[in-house]
Amino acid sequence: MALNAERIERRLAAILAADIAGYSRLMGADEEGTLARLKGHRREFIDPKIREHHGRIVKTTGDGALVEFASVVDAVRCAVEIQRGMVERNAQVPEDKRIQFRIGINVGDVILDDGDIFGDGVNVAARLESLAEPGGICVSSRVQEDTEGKLDCTFEDAGERHFKNIARAIRVYRVRLSGGLTMPSVAVPLPEKPSIAVLPFQNLSADPEQEYFADGMVEDIITGLSRFGWLFVIARNSSFAYKGKTVDMKQVGRDLGVRYVLEGSVRKASNRVRIAAQLIEAASGAHLWADRFEGGLEDVFDLQDQVTASVIGAIEPRLQRAEIERAGRKPTDSLDAYDFYLRAMASLYLLTPDSVSDARRLFRRSIELDPNYAAPCGMAAWAIHVCKTNSWMSDPTHDTAEGVMLARRATVLGREDAIALWSGGFCLAYLAGEVEAGAAHVDRAIVLNPNSAAAWSMSGWLRIYLGEPVNAVERFARAMRLSPLDLFSYFSCTGMALAHICAEHYDEAASWATKARFEQPNWAGTWRVAAVAYALSGRVAEAHDAMARLREIDPALRLGTYANIASPFRRPEDLARALEGLRMAGLPE
Repeated sequence: MALNAERIERRLAAILAADIAGYSRLMGADEEGTLARLKGHRREFIDPKIREHHGRIVKTTGDGALVEFASVVDAVRCAVEIQRGMVERNAQVPEDKRIQFRIGINVGDVILDDGDIFGDGVNVAARLESLAEPGGICVSSRVQEDTEGKLDCTFEDAGERHFKNIARAIRVYRVRLSGGLTMPSVAVPLPEKPSIAVLPFQNLSADPEQEYFADGMVEDIITGLSRFGWLFVIARNSSFAYKGKTVDMKQVGRDLGVRYVLEGSVRKASNRVRIAAQLIEAASGAHLWADRFEGGLEDVFDLQDQVTASVIGAIEPRLQRAEIERAGRKPTDSLDAYDFYLRAMASLYLLTPDSVSDARRLFRRSIELDPNYAAPCGMAAWAIHVCKTNSWMSDPTHDTAEGVMLARRATVLGREDAIALWSGGFCLAYLAGEVEAGAAHVDRAIVLNPNSAAAWSMSGWLRIYLGEPVNAVERFARAMRLSPLDLFSYFSCTGMALAHICAEHYDEAASWATKARFEQPNWAGTWRVAAVAYALSGRVAEAHDAMARLREIDPALRLGTYANIASPFRRPEDLARALEGLRMAGLPE
């Protein structure tokens, strides 16, 4: 047998694939301006940066590039520096004109042919790039293994992914900056009114299990501050992204879009509590105010009120000349009930079957100790909603009835409690189908606490149910602005995707679904919406992948049983559209 005259040349390489997020939209809005800005970025910054790290530009397209590196460390370092640099270059550019790159990096065997490179190694890099967020980087497990600990960044496991025309599953990692924070985005603009983020207070108690107590103190201070409509307060779940981290206050201000940051510590010993707090101007790092509060455990709520009032006085000096009314009413007169509520919330945030079950038990104990405490009633109903949407109910009829009862109780007892109103109102809509009544309760929660990201998110979901998807999009956007680093941002992202589905904006829906599934890969609701969004936008392979993951989480789900967990849509066409997408994605009858 004759041998091939031309020998195929192969080599191991690190491959970087990049493209511009929203390129078609940018070109459609300003073709010449976009092209000029892109050329400027390449000439002045990107191409020199690639050369600096010994990369070779294999080829470029209108909106992307393929780059080869001999060293995977050089490839990742180059990508991180490009994304960081683009943040600075975009700082003074209007948001709708910013050029942001998505980058994927893989290590693999490539075939060389006339200067170009081919093979699975290249294809995987391209697929990883498509998963990255604007300004973000996704890498394969091989890249993560070869660079872990060698660069000023860390990696977040995003799970295994099955890509079209790639036989094996690829484990994906997202690159994060040192300290565990997400790859930086363009600084969030400051709102017109005073703005503040309350960082997690350090637990100085001898017992590490008192961590939940320190967290609960901060949550109540945030709630107290949020009652002042003139003050923009970042939601708890975004500020808690910095928990346990050494942070740069300037970066916190940029990440969250706030002028002020409150930090402190809590020491609980025997029946005494000491709170130390300091207020910092983020841009300068200057300490504007610091104080210490100490008292008996029975006075814990008064101490929280003192901290809140003092912070407001430091932010707005004019308030120092007037009496500052107490910031927020006490959630309960029973400290034991409050203690169980905080423990339940800590369990609920974990969002696993066992942790949610534990949260329900703790909420019940809190209610037993103080039957008039509204917040645990609403959050216990919320925990039941979580069980229903994930098919975690052992007795659906009984559990649903319990959830409706708790939701009603929350909205009756909690007329002045925003948490009770948004949780109870949403659950009345989802569990009992009382959408209009639920929306009224959630709207009242927003009036009581206009800075509640959770209330705005719940309001967005209820607008979807009422057939108002455009209104829903605006409310989800408000929720995410109030809480840019929210641990539960997947709930708003999923809602945003569903709102775009209902508005028949399927490409936008698919984009939000991708973000949601990255934020929370273990919630069935995210994968249901993702499967529908991908199917209706024509991304058939991704729809089938989403359905496969959904059926791993909820193997009993069928088209015939979907109505049991479906959103209570007021418009029949919205339910029909969801069923159509699930059928196209491969959900059995």
